[in-house]
Amino acid sequence: MATNRTTGKAPKEAPSEPFKRAVTGCFKAIAGVSEFEVTFASERPALGPDRVRLPEPPRRFTLQDAAIVRGHADSLALRRACHDPGVHRKMLPQGEVARGVFEAVEQARVEAIGGNRMPGVKRNLAAMLQDRYHRANFADITERSEAPIADAVALMVRERLTGEPPPPDARRVVDLWRPFIEERAEGDLARLIDSIENQKKFGEIARDLLASLDMGEESGLDTEQEPEENENEGGADEQGGENGESREDDSQQGATEMEAELSEEEMPDSAAQSEAAPPADVPDGTEMGDSEEPAEPWSPRPPMTHDNRGPEYHAFTTKFDEETSAEDLCDPEELTRLRSYLDKQLAHLQGVVARLANRLQRKLLAQQNRAWEFDLEEGVLDPARLPRVIMDPMAALSFKRERDTDFRDTVVTLLIDNSGSMRGRPITVAATCADILARTLERCGVKVEVLGFTTRAWKGGQSREAWLAAGKPATPGRLNDLRHIIYKSADAPWRRARRNLGLMMREGLLKENIDGEALDWAHKRLLARTEARRILMMISDGAPVDDSTLSVNAGNYLERHLRHIITEIETRSPVELIAIGIGHDVTRYYRRAVTIVDAEELGGVMTEKLAELFEETPGGGGKGASRGGRLH
Repeated sequence: MATNRTTGKAPKEAPSEPFKRAVTGCFKAIAGVSEFEVTFASERPALGPDRVRLPEPPRRFTLQDAAIVRGHADSLALRRACHDPGVHRKMLPQGEVARGVFEAVEQARVEAIGGNRMPGVKRNLAAMLQDRYHRANFADITERSEAPIADAVALMVRERLTGEPPPPDARRVVDLWRPFIEERAEGDLARLIDSIENQKKFGEIARDLLASLDMGEESGLDTEQEPEENENEGGADEQGGENGESREDDSQQGATEMEAELSEEEMPDSAAQSEAAPPADVPDGTEMGDSEEPAEPWSPRPPMTHDNRGPEYHAFTTKFDEETSAEDLCDPEELTRLRSYLDKQLAHLQGVVARLANRLQRKLLAQQNRAWEFDLEEGVLDPARLPRVIMDPMAALSFKRERDTDFRDTVVTLLIDNSGSMRGRPITVAATCADILARTLERCGVKVEVLGFTTRAWKGGQSREAWLAAGKPATPGRLNDLRHIIYKSADAPWRRARRNLGLMMREGLLKENIDGEALDWAHKRLLARTEARRILMMISDGAPVDDSTLSVNAGNYLERHLRHIITEIETRSPVELIAIGIGHDVTRYYRRAVTIVDAEELGGVMTEKLAELFEETPGGGGKGASRGGRLH
């Protein structure tokens, strides 16, 4: 029987899907589970009683990227297979540093068991560790205070259990602590290998090791140990199955909370909470009883490094900070007038930038291979099937729907420096380029967000007044009132937000620039988006400057925090970061950056860099200077 019905083709799966299935199968095999939910997301890895969350692999990944993802999966699978949460909870010490070391040593044990049995697992774990310490910038540290002791102890335990030396980028951490640790705990380290398969005995030796290092706080659970052991032998039968199930559920719940916290960056990052880390910078959920919400974006703890660290960065007060839309800072009539002024200022440049934008649009549209699904029950009416309806009035209408492409699933944020040094030509050109690029990208189906950052006042504003009233306490931190401006949200159509860019022409708007917090703000907004690809473009004309803050803190206080935020985004985030410096060399801050001398060059450079981003496949390439970030 002849038919004109076209057989619908199955949607083409992403290249990473076969890899994810393989990783899922390996995880279940190593963990010894059959029914277990394995998900991949751009959030911190986490292990629960019946599910695990692993890092999302790049769209096009290298063998090294694959080994890193496998390493995370193997680490958590071994945690599931070789770790008893109940035993672990009984033996945990109370001290924060001691607990971090104990956790790190236990994770080294379970990973050593798997690595000794399976060479492939050993290679994956080594790749994961090397990647972690490479991103943490531990290779160049020179002081013991910069090296987390938990990392050093865990790596030395791993060395004793597997014979594997520390990863290249972690050797300085171990070298700085090795004399201290071996002098006091050499005997304890030597005993560990004989108890690797017995978690309880291993834990007892680990507690002895802590005591040798003068970290031997009592766990607070020793008094309960004997009754609980007796209960395990026979007490559960006397209490009945219901109470026994409740105890098991409580134990499992505690283990779930612990695993979620533990897997934040796998074990060694718990060592970031060493003596060198101020208590104020310990993230929520550091205590083992506090678990993370599954949907929380993956924001690992800041690494303790000598250059990029920012844990001591803080604001004296955030009471006077402001996040506002452009409409709230200016009445509609004035916005219209300012927008008209902006258009007149760059009437001659608009044609040049528009031609560049058209070139960008052609490149983008050329990459959009439109694909349709036919013979559907709903969607857009398919005119090619209308003759069938005319010939047979009883035939059902046929609909089609355009299949989403990876290209369209993208959002771009333009973050524009609104500091006083941008006054004049630079801010005018930046506003016009943002206007044209936003319209261009939206025509191509790419959502665009335009943000700006400055301060509410010169010389500190109300924050400084509050500091003076408090008696001028030392090292107050950031001492000015932030103003973060939303010119256009990603979901707002451009025709409604176009007028808002005129606000940049307003006299008195442009003041100080605190780049680190602005970059972090824009980055967090992008992380909340659901698009598969997220791009952040920073446009600035200099290093962060705020006289009020720098007059009472170290001279590099703001710059060091900016470097810390950049490192976090470029090495740990799925967001792709690019920076354009106007008359200022930003290549010393950002991996992917370009510096222009004249503001007139901005339009061409912005379109060129965006075209480069869209021409390359996300996740492709290595971690060299040509790429600003990796997609996890």
